[in-house]
Amino acid sequence: MLNSNSLRKLDMQDLMVFIAVHEQRNVTGVSDSLCVSQSTVSYCLKKLRTSFEDELFINTRTGMRATYKASSMYPHVLKILESINLCHAGVQAFDPTRQAVTFNICAPEYFEQLILPRLLKAFDEADLPVTINVQKLETDIPAEDLREGSIDLVVCFGPHFHRARGDFRSQVLLEDDLVCVLDKAAAPLEPRLSLKAFAERRHVFPTPWTSATNMVDGWLAQQAHKRQIVARANSYSAALQLIRGTDLVLTLPRRIQQALADRSLFSPCEAPNGLPGFTLDMQWSQAGELDSANTWLREQVIQACTGQDLP
Repeated sequence: MLNSNSLRKLDMQDLMVFIAVHEQRNVTGVSDSLCVSQSTVSYCLKKLRTSFEDELFINTRTGMRATYKASSMYPHVLKILESINLCHAGVQAFDPTRQAVTFNICAPEYFEQLILPRLLKAFDEADLPVTINVQKLETDIPAEDLREGSIDLVVCFGPHFHRARGDFRSQVLLEDDLVCVLDKAAAPLEPRLSLKAFAERRHVFPTPWTSATNMVDGWLAQQAHKRQIVARANSYSAALQLIRGTDLVLTLPRRIQQALADRSLFSPCEAPNGLPGFTLDMQWSQAGELDSANTWLREQVIQACTGQDLP
């Protein structure tokens, strides 16, 4: 908001006259350089003096001498005009066809299995020189790396799996739920495992991201149950291989099950009622919010998450 109503009467021409008079110290020269009449320059100066309650420029034998207030105002008015020019020019949009670019993303295996292939396919089809480096998500998001710019984007699970930070932006990319997967020969007859049957089964646990806790065991503890985990795998694919030829059960995100679990080898079974689903979220820094390349990357990730062929 403006400190005075009189400031509302000023326009860009008034500010241009102020800068020109301060720099040239000659009304005639200002009139010629701005292609306006001397009476227009005088009128603008009158408005400026009234609005800022100061003489601003004093007519002397050697030209227009700036007052202390005018000299103090000069760099600020100059920045105003520079900012207006920037607004008019607009922020230059990122163009991935101009030069090779590398983006660093911190994300779980879920992203690598489902979203990253779609991203790379789109870049390849458009012949874009874009490289994506993926760093595995650990217990918490790498906040300092995101702030410093060594990581461009974090993709993580939600809601509320990671500590909220007020200086980060966040967007939900998609929603998913969990489903049980078993070797086809060991699949139960019922379409859904009861809580009791689920807890009594022996489990293989995939670790697509590093965490001391997980959504399944946290939920089981709330139900006063726990399960026996006989093996932990580093990936979804490895976990699927571990249950082949056994009666072990593997709990997977439904989209991962649809993408990786061959229906000729494995049978899906609905998880116990009440087992919560989750979201896949995207987080970026305040600096990334204003960066056109980062904005472009986020748009590509969003498009990859909304395609028709996504499981």
